[in-house]
Amino acid sequence: MFEEERKRSIVQFVERHTRASVQELSQDLGVSESTVRRDLKELEEARLLKRTHGGAVSLQSVNFEAAFPDKADRFLEEKQRIARKAVEMIQEGDAILLDGGTTTLQIARALKTFSNLKVITNSMIALNELKDCRNIEVSITGGMLRPDTLAFVGPMTERSLEMVRVDKAFLGTNGLDMHEGITTPNMLEAATKRKMIAVAKQAILLADHSKIGQVSFCKVADLQEIDHCILDTGAPEGFIRGLEGLDLDYTLV
Repeated sequence: MFEEERKRSIVQFVERHTRASVQELSQDLGVSESTVRRDLKELEEARLLKRTHGGAVSLQSVNFEAAFPDKADRFLEEKQRIARKAVEMIQEGDAILLDGGTTTLQIARALKTFSNLKVITNSMIALNELKDCRNIEVSITGGMLRPDTLAFVGPMTERSLEMVRVDKAFLGTNGLDMHEGITTPNMLEAATKRKMIAVAKQAILLADHSKIGQVSFCKVADLQEIDHCILDTGAPEGFIRGLEGLDLDYTLV
């Protein structure tokens, strides 16, 4: 089987079954698992599927959400650049919100040099990063903990957020599309993000290029509801032109 034929078969298998493991694909195609992993990497770069720990899922599966460990190291360099730019927007004395994402985790790791900061988060991971910082006042929202994302969501989380007003909210996303806006696979997560936008003077969206063009199950907000986007330089030119057409502030890093 030629390489292109093999890759086409992988995409068809994944779309037919919604998801597939490396082992399944190896057995189905009669090739080594290392060959399958290499093909999956190239197919993901071509935006024909999404890799997971041990396999892949179809991009058509709008309900899919990878677990936090599966996402943490993907596009790590881009997430770190985005986080550094986000930290430049924070001033001493600010009150900020960090949602439960892998890019906002990179922000949390970079906050330890601040001497006067209030941080509110729904992320157990961000809380763990900041818990020993004496000069940062850290608050956790509470609520229902989602095991996959290690973030609190739900009515208790939203009620907690209603009690505060912050200077800046930093939000991640699963999907970012010019027409469908900001989306996530989980309804409670979407509601929590909407509440974060509502209580912030400035809502700042963080997204690496893999999120652009993706649409998940639940809508969070239209792009026009965001004050600023921080993207990496892999963002498609057409999407950037769309942001300019909306007169939406953005930064490429």
